[in-house]
This record gives sequence, structure tokens and C-alpha cells, in this order.
Amino acid sequence: MFFYADLHIHSKYSRATSKNCDLEELAKWAEKKGLTIISTGDFTHPVWFNEIKKKLLPLENGTFKLKNSTSPVRFILSVEISTIYKKYEKTRKIHHLVYAPDLKCAENFRNKLGKKGNILSDGRPILGLDSRNLLEIMLETSTDMMLIPAHIWTPWFSVLGAKSGFDSIEECYNDLANHIYAIETGLSSDPQMNWRVSKLDKYRLVSNSDAHSPSKLAREATIFNTEPDYLSIMKALKTGTGYIGTIEFFPEEGKYYNDGHRKCDVCLNPVETKNNNICPKCGKPVTTGVLNRVCELADRPLDSKYRPITAGTTFHLIPLVEILSEILQRKPTTKSVALEYEKLIQYFGSELAILQHVPVEELAKFHSLLGEGILRLRNNNVIKQTGYDGEYGKISLFKTEELL
Repeated sequence: MFFYADLHIHSKYSRATSKNCDLEELAKWAEKKGLTIISTGDFTHPVWFNEIKKKLLPLENGTFKLKNSTSPVRFILSVEISTIYKKYEKTRKIHHLVYAPDLKCAENFRNKLGKKGNILSDGRPILGLDSRNLLEIMLETSTDMMLIPAHIWTPWFSVLGAKSGFDSIEECYNDLANHIYAIETGLSSDPQMNWRVSKLDKYRLVSNSDAHSPSKLAREATIFNTEPDYLSIMKALKTGTGYIGTIEFFPEEGKYYNDGHRKCDVCLNPVETKNNNICPKCGKPVTTGVLNRVCELADRPLDSKYRPITAGTTFHLIPLVEILSEILQRKPTTKSVALEYEKLIQYFGSELAILQHVPVEELAKFHSLLGEGILRLRNNNVIKQTGYDGEYGKISLFKTEELL
């Protein structure tokens, strides 16, 4: 079965998340987006874990459904864990995605982590634990669990990040590194960027939304063609059988793509900061972006066409609400954009169907520019304004004069 999965999300108990991040809203928006599988997020948080046990019905092979609901969306258990510790004389700040096949396994893992640090205050717990030791605790809990390094290039909190990461997966997880099968590219990088680094060739690349509100689901996602359950997904990531590829942000839209200094409104590319990473306006260091960090570790050229045997198919998309915002010339949060979005979903079924599969002629019947915009999107004919230092970039489909 061909399906889309979003395996990195958060509940309302994580910092800086919407109060609407409950299981019902997540399932509703997952269906609108066209997702078959989503993760619960935050299963180490005691209140959220109780909600999971109360509201979700376990099915076969590690999936769950909402009780007393006709929603086709299925959940798997997940949590993002932040580890902050000192290693090789440098402070490390690494985020990890951890998945569990059943409630008992998740509870055993929670209990073990609870002895190591505070898992009560945040849905994404922060632990003073070596990443290698976190992986060891997980493996001791169950070999059916999986750990995936999260958004691996983000400057501040990732395994390869410029500020607090390492130069390789092996350097982070040491003797247990062979238990890492997949890595998450993050919003500011895509597979093509990762394929420049030969040390990453052996890993399956996954993409997820890291959604902090239900409407942000599926801005990135991973595609499978297998049974839609936990065990089949994990097997696909380990072996490649049933793994198809990813739905991607244009990485330029990611908020850490380029170097820069947001306070001074300065965005720079790696060539401009190669010999001087100082902000030209204030004289302070700029934040090193993902593109720069990839170039630093890459051993293949920028125009490399190499595809490792683990590579999947890549689709770059723009969220539908952003497309409608551009066409209607209204902010994405306005009522007119929301109404148009709901009308399209009701008629065509899901956002991913609209962005990828619905004939542009059908979309043009709703709005001529929508059909043209989706055609340009599918042809990767877009206008890019890059993100930097926590500031999202912008991907456009039309020049200003075309919208007048």
C-alpha cells in the first residue's frame, strides 16, 4: 500500500506548541493533509502518555486509532529527546527521535529515562545524557524500538549541527552507530544536499513536519509502499523494502538554510562567509547555516548527480495555504485563505492529492492561477528567497506583476 507518513510531531505539552495539538485535532488535520500514519510525539510526558492510553485503541503491529472515531488515520508512538552533555571537550546539544512498538515498551523506556533526568516538565525532555547512552537504553528496552537523529543539520540542536554537533554519525554514537539506519534531513536541507556527503550514503533519509500545530502537518513527510504499520515502516527504513522517498520543503525556505544575522537583517551565502563569518552591520558572528555546514563536510561537488543506493524519490512542495496566500494576496492566517483551503479539501480530498496528483485543468476551474501555480510547482519552476538565522525563507510561484 502506497501511503504518506509524518513521524515527527509534538503535543500541546511541548514548549512553543499550539494548545490544539491534541489527538483529535492531529487526526483531523492528518486526514486533510492526506497522511495515513502520524506519530503521537511526546510519549515520555506523563499527562500526554495517559491521554494516549485513554484515547487510542491499539491495533496490530504497533499502530493505534482514535477510539469511537471513523478517522482512517493511524498513530505510532514517538518522542523527540534533547540530550545536552559535554564530549570531546565540547558541549553537545543533540535531538533524537525515538519510536516504540507498543505501550508497555514505551512505558518501560519512560521509566528508565525518568531515573536519568526530568521527563515531567516538557513533552520534549532535556536530559544530560550522552547520545550513545540514550541509544543503549533504548536497545536494552527493546530491539524493536528505533532511534533516528532529528533534523541532522540544524545549527543549534543536531548531530551534525555547526554549533554543537559532531562531524559524523559514528563520532556521536560510537560503538552503537551501526544501530542507526535512518536520519532526518530537516526543513533546511533536502536529500540532494545530503547526497554530497558520502559518509551518509548508508542511511535512509526521512522527512517530517516537526509540527508544533496541527495545520503544519505534512509540510514534509516520508513515503512508503508497504503495510501501514509500525513494524513494516521500521523494516522499510532498515532494509529499503517499501521505502519510496520523501516530500520536501524547498530547503531554501528552511529557517537555517543560509548564514546570517537576523537582528541585522543580513543573509549571506557560504562564499560570502568563507573567510569572514562576521556580520557586516554589527560586527558579531553570524549563525552558520545548513548549506555552509553541508559544504564543510561534503566530499562531492555542489553539482554532483550522485545518488546512493539508499536514495528514494524526492518531491519538493509548497504548503497549499502558502500558495493560496500568494494567489489571493492575503496573509496565510486570514479567513479568505482558510475558506478557499477548506473548499478545495472538501472537493479534492486532501492537500497532498492537490499538490501532486489532481490534474491542473481541474484545479484551474477553481482559480486559473491555482492551476498554473501547481503546474509550476510540479515542474520546480519557483522563485526562492532563502531563510537564515531562524528566519524562514519564502518560495513564490508568481512574479508581482503576474498577480496584478
